[in-house]
Amino acid sequence: MTPAELKRQIPSSPAFVLDEGQVLANLQPLIALRQATGCKILYSMKALPLAFLLELLSGGVDGISVSSLFEARLAKEVLGVNGRSIHLTTPGIRPDEFPELSKLCSHISFNSLSQYQRLHGLADGYSKGLRVNPKLSFANDQRYDPCRPHSKLGADIELLQTGLPAGIEGLHFHTVFACLDFAPLQQTLEKLLPILKRSQLKWLNLGGGYLYHDIANQAQIVELINRLKAEFGVDVYVEPGKGMVGNAGYLLTTVLDRFVSDGKEVLVLDTSVNHHPEVFEYQMKPRLREEDSAGEQSAILAGSTCLAGDVFGEYRFDRIPEVGERLVFADVGAYSLIKANRFNGYKLPDVYGVDPARWVLQKRDSYADYRRQWTNSED
Repeated sequence: MTPAELKRQIPSSPAFVLDEGQVLANLQPLIALRQATGCKILYSMKALPLAFLLELLSGGVDGISVSSLFEARLAKEVLGVNGRSIHLTTPGIRPDEFPELSKLCSHISFNSLSQYQRLHGLADGYSKGLRVNPKLSFANDQRYDPCRPHSKLGADIELLQTGLPAGIEGLHFHTVFACLDFAPLQQTLEKLLPILKRSQLKWLNLGGGYLYHDIANQAQIVELINRLKAEFGVDVYVEPGKGMVGNAGYLLTTVLDRFVSDGKEVLVLDTSVNHHPEVFEYQMKPRLREEDSAGEQSAILAGSTCLAGDVFGEYRFDRIPEVGERLVFADVGAYSLIKANRFNGYKLPDVYGVDPARWVLQKRDSYADYRRQWTNSED
């Protein structure tokens, strides 16, 4: 989808736009993987939990991966009672919520041995699993590394060398973020092999973090999954999140002001890093579709709030945009809208779903939404 098409179709600003066609295109390599191996696909809804997205994916995935009671409730509402899987894993489970979670979720992977010991007997009817920390780090940035030192994510693999707790039917692991090859998966499975050989498991969840749509050769993962199924007779699950929606999301914004500060042009936008908090959290610079890397002029793109660090970065242009022009940030489909907030009272972006035939306004933030958040009245 080109910036011109977005600007022509989307009347409001700021706006979060989800390209539904791109989402379905991202699903195709996973469907091919399922056809080649018999694996099962879960969508990790923490990346973007929009209900219309879940409905769009529901015909192509085998279930949804969740991390909380609210996510589980929404997943169940969308999937209904048609037997598809809802898998839960999270470091924090409230004992008073566990009975409901056990009814909503088909599979629960406990995050630690102590969590399993305390909670698993409070209810039944679900398949019991355990998240494992294989103690293999593949991320350069510890903030993204599930296996960082003193990690809270998963039971230390060294504690499982003598065997798994009684009743465990599956294992779950997650070791990478935005990974473009399957070498880490190979290394992780090799480290898990001794446990797999000693255990009688029903399923194995390979986690997320792989950008399947950007990995042209899937021969390695096909071989790995087929080997797992042949040797251990397990159902194998994959659960992409960003890999499903990351490149399908856009943030459309308008230039509100332009001025010079200490010799540099500054453009103030009607959006904010608070609409894409990972820009501020991880000091990342989102991709701007209008940027010209060979451009001879540059400008700092800043958000509209009073936070000094509300800055997207410095971008190069052939011609610096004027007040009133609209710009498009790309590849913001994952972990943007789900983390967005109304700092300074600025409204959240309008939400649109777009396919080649039409655009649909799915959600519009209002003063009533803001007031409901900060008052004790529903009026």
